[in-house]
Amino acid sequence: MKIVIQDDYQNCIRSLDCFEKIKHHDVTIYNDSVKDIDSLVNRFMDAEAIVLIRERTIINSALLDKLPRLKVISQTGKVAPHIDLEACKARGITVMDGRGSGAATAELTMLLILAGLRNLVQECNRMQQGLWQGTLGRQLKGKTLGIYGYGRIGEQVAHISKAFGANVVIWGRDNSLQKAMKDGFQTAQNKKDFFSTCDVISLQLRLTKDTQGIVSLEDLSLMKPTALLVNTSRAELIAPNALVQALKMGRPGFAAVDVYEDEPVLNHSNPLTQLPNCLCSPHIGFVEKDNYEAYFGIAFDNINYYCNGNPQNLVA
Repeated sequence: MKIVIQDDYQNCIRSLDCFEKIKHHDVTIYNDSVKDIDSLVNRFMDAEAIVLIRERTIINSALLDKLPRLKVISQTGKVAPHIDLEACKARGITVMDGRGSGAATAELTMLLILAGLRNLVQECNRMQQGLWQGTLGRQLKGKTLGIYGYGRIGEQVAHISKAFGANVVIWGRDNSLQKAMKDGFQTAQNKKDFFSTCDVISLQLRLTKDTQGIVSLEDLSLMKPTALLVNTSRAELIAPNALVQALKMGRPGFAAVDVYEDEPVLNHSNPLTQLPNCLCSPHIGFVEKDNYEAYFGIAFDNINYYCNGNPQNLVA
């Protein structure tokens, strides 16, 4: 089968152990990302199968109309709105998804929380400039750490933060709050109290039509000038440009983000990368060896299941 994969930024897919599962296929891998439809058609026009790396490539009806040979799409992780499932169904294209552990993203979330509180990047930059320490950091122990969303990753962040001695507070949907209370965590009385009282807030929501823009400029403006906002979930959870405005106004005082509306972010194309009170990482929450083995292992298994006439993990 002719398989095409793009967005392999690290040029690492062929080096994964799980690549053995598809090495007998005709596999083409691109290390960069293209977005315009003509470039995508040029890459995918001969593909019978496409393996998508998370939500890096949008699959819509206009693109599918120009890919007559395409039979199957295998998604790393869960399918999200970047794939037009109805358009795939209408054209008889099979779509399969997978899963990951969430541990890598939870770990990066903690890394950004600690780095933000301890001014780690600023201090490392000072040493590279030949200077010595110049900021006063804060510890996580004893701080109120709010987690917006108590799903798989939010739950992991909550337990890790508790081990650090943080006072963990959960906000989210009713079922999330009930689960959090069952696990022994405190929940916020309302959204206003959540944003106004927490020293650190970590967004751990799944992006859906209901959660898009769920965090407003008004919400952010309630945060303390000393507070830290962390987002390793999806940029679209925050209303457009709201975080930039909030940081310029000093509420919250600092942010650490790993996700952006338009990716990849190159040449400072996102204004957050130029703000002195925002720590930006290039969406590496899930980009980790064990996680990649899990994500791609399932995606490659799905290709083989399809070829053997026994497709699994079907979503379309």
